[in-house]
Amino acid sequence: MKFGGVPVGEAEGTILAHSIALGKSRLRKGHHLSADDLQALAAAGHEMITVARLGPDDLDEDQAAATLAEALAQPDLRHSNAATGRVNLFATGPGVAVIDRAAIDQFNAVNPMITVATVPPFHRVEDGAMIATVKVISYGVPQIDVAKACAAGKGALGLLPPRYQTATLIETRTDKTPSSKGRAALRGRLDRLGVALDDRVVVAHKTDALSEAIRAATGQVIFVLTASATSDPCDVGPEALRRAGGTVTQFGIPVDPGNLLFLGALGERPVIGLPGCARSPALNGADWVLERVICGLDLGPTDFAAMGVGGLLKEIPTRPKPRGDI
Repeated sequence: MKFGGVPVGEAEGTILAHSIALGKSRLRKGHHLSADDLQALAAAGHEMITVARLGPDDLDEDQAAATLAEALAQPDLRHSNAATGRVNLFATGPGVAVIDRAAIDQFNAVNPMITVATVPPFHRVEDGAMIATVKVISYGVPQIDVAKACAAGKGALGLLPPRYQTATLIETRTDKTPSSKGRAALRGRLDRLGVALDDRVVVAHKTDALSEAIRAATGQVIFVLTASATSDPCDVGPEALRRAGGTVTQFGIPVDPGNLLFLGALGERPVIGLPGCARSPALNGADWVLERVICGLDLGPTDFAAMGVGGLLKEIPTRPKPRGDI
């Protein structure tokens, strides 16, 4: 592509680089100039204009953006029509965004004029939420670079929908029944993913009582919210899961607030021990874990370790000891 100033008489078929006012009308930047346009420009006294001229091996910005978006998106995303070199990609339902970070990095390294910006990996989205925007910055780019970027980013963007439809929350009590705050906060989180919450279950804060409740739970995903914070892998929550016949695969996560979370399973059903901050609807580590688990991701030690960078989240107002006071 060639870019620069040319005499008006030589500009037919080129792309106008900057908007130009013509009396009460205006030629917009990006407009493909016709013979009539050139006559109007000359009549208005313009002798030189700045244009982009595509070469035989170039794709214009909209063709390139549409081609790139088609390559990047898996079938569970929809994309907008191309305009001004941009195509937006949207979720077709609730879930978490699946982003191949390495592929996106390679895609963006092909040519600075070829770009895609995405939400973070595993970002929770609702139906119609934007997951990425493809933008071709210049008015045209070499076809060979478009082909390279398509190959690098093939299928790099997708959506993982919820796998489960029902959940059980088991709460423990010490001297009195816990408030409904924790249940209401969890219901809000589950509603966003289309997961129904079973009837309320509250048991004594004792290992045997909690173990029996875990075994009796009917939800496809089981949540445990204890009256007292889980402070050790052998505390009431994790130990109750083991006694129920389940396994504990993770205790503690590098996300704050939300450190005191545990993850395990009872047979094929995930079990998530919620931290106390999950009683608040504010973002915390439990959101990252439950969203990914509900959408069918198997989380291992490497996945949890990777949560640390970016895992310092906004302080919640109900935190007993705000960070600044420690």
